Amino acid sequence: MRARNNASGAGASEAERLAVAAEVLGHVADPTRLHLLRLLSTEQDVTSLTTQVAASRSSVSQHLGRLRLAGLVQARRDGRRMLYHLTSDHRADLVGHAVRGIPHHPHRITTDEDTGHSVG
Repeated sequence: MRARNNASGAGASEAERLAVAAEVLGHVADPTRLHLLRLLSTEQDVTSLTTQVAASRSSVSQHLGRLRLAGLVQARRDGRRMLYHLTSDHRADLVGHAVRGIPHHPHRITTDEDTGHSVG
């Protein structure tokens, strides 16, 4: 299943949308792929990316291939080089939030005044 398939559209069921979301999050769960996605806010080639991550050129190429298959990254040929970039600004925002850290919100327990039960 690709991240950009019809299951992410308005006509998809909630279960289909959740499955697509889980797949996308699974692809960004790897630290190297997350780092690559963060770097791809600007178009870059494999050589440039390899100098910026703790991975071999071969590993970077494999990660980019997985991200392309998932529809998170696109590539275009420029002579002999392949240049990679994110497919969406929304994905850049998601990656940015993940890398900067989303503040932890502690689970607060409040009391429902009418019932006296904990709500949280």
